[in-house]
Amino acid sequence: MRTGSGRSERIAGEWALPVAAAVNGVGTGMYVPFTLVFFHHVTGLSFTVVGAVLTVTGLVGLAALPVAGVAVDRYGARPVQYVLYGVRAAGFALFPFAGSLTAFAGLALITAAADRAFPAAQQSLIGEVASGAHRDRLQASSRALQNAGNGAGALLASLLLAFAGGTGYACAAWGNALSFALAALLLRPLRPARPEPGARVRGTGPGYRLVLADRPFLVVTGANFLNALSYSALAVLFPLFLVETLHGSAALSGAAFTINTALCAVAGVFVGGLVRRAGARRTRAAALGCALFAASFAALCVLASVRPASGPLLAALLTAVAVVYTLGELIHSPAAQVLAVSTAPEAVRGRYMAAYQMSWSLAKALAPSLFTTLLAVDGRVPWVFLILTSAMAAALLIRAERRLPADAVWPATAIIARGGSPSPAPSTV
Repeated sequence: MRTGSGRSERIAGEWALPVAAAVNGVGTGMYVPFTLVFFHHVTGLSFTVVGAVLTVTGLVGLAALPVAGVAVDRYGARPVQYVLYGVRAAGFALFPFAGSLTAFAGLALITAAADRAFPAAQQSLIGEVASGAHRDRLQASSRALQNAGNGAGALLASLLLAFAGGTGYACAAWGNALSFALAALLLRPLRPARPEPGARVRGTGPGYRLVLADRPFLVVTGANFLNALSYSALAVLFPLFLVETLHGSAALSGAAFTINTALCAVAGVFVGGLVRRAGARRTRAAALGCALFAASFAALCVLASVRPASGPLLAALLTAVAVVYTLGELIHSPAAQVLAVSTAPEAVRGRYMAAYQMSWSLAKALAPSLFTTLLAVDGRVPWVFLILTSAMAAALLIRAERRLPADAVWPATAIIARGGSPSPAPSTV
């Protein structure tokens, strides 16, 4: 039921995918670091109302994921990307004019649905335009350039706010809309690979029943849910832990975020290349990333017990922790994402990626309440919890390894180097 091949050829216009990811990152970076303040200023609504609307619309927007998966399987990933880019561009172009609660909630719901569906279509598109080890390279370069775009967008928004004051928020919204429109235009030269004979028939297939029956894929998705909590920790848990438990400066949280973003942008392709050249199985590489996450969380648990009084010492230790955490992200992310893409049967890849993306979205929705509850018990409790989830995720990935297709676990070039065949393992669905 799964298809696979050893082809790893380059696709015409594939450069457009990482470049579009960078431009998309600029737009996202312009509002994500300032989300509540951003929407408060462009709509005039209170912070409480804005927060409640974003929470509700974000959860309701999850319903778009299954629909996006079906659309990708029927029409292809690139046309769906065009629609999602268009919806996000229109939404942010109109946000400065949404002065009423009804208008803001409507726009927030539409853009939240597009935001939730976008990563599933993006991963499906990578699956359509690349195969074998080339998927790993394309994933790593796209992620690196997107992180670079996020940093550039955050800097651009800061400059707009510094020089334009309150009107800078409206300019940032329109700049964000422009970035989405430009990213869509950049995808035009991209020419997805032709599906293998019999591998894909638009508009047909067993639907989500196949996804729910695929136990190895569900294990991979469950492991990703646990790891998605680790990804949420830097933005949600770390700032609170720094101020409430370590009594450190809030500026250190921004510094850690900057280190993470900069290293992802600068070292992402290099680290991904090292992992590929080492011939690592994608499952083992992702598990190594989990281990590095656990190591950084263990260090934070120790810091919660010791609580260094020296500001410079605390800053140095937190910098080291941020580097270890980021290294885990650089190793885990490309391997885990491509593992999921390569595990999915080509005919229903969109549905598979929608289900996989649901694990990210649920973790992001649960993280704030989960982390604040655990932190209220003791500053070390959330990190102990994350150490356990990271260990469980690594164990699940390794356990699922023997039941996954060979070309999903090993990049095709690694299989060939080992003297094997890139043909898939028998289906276990």
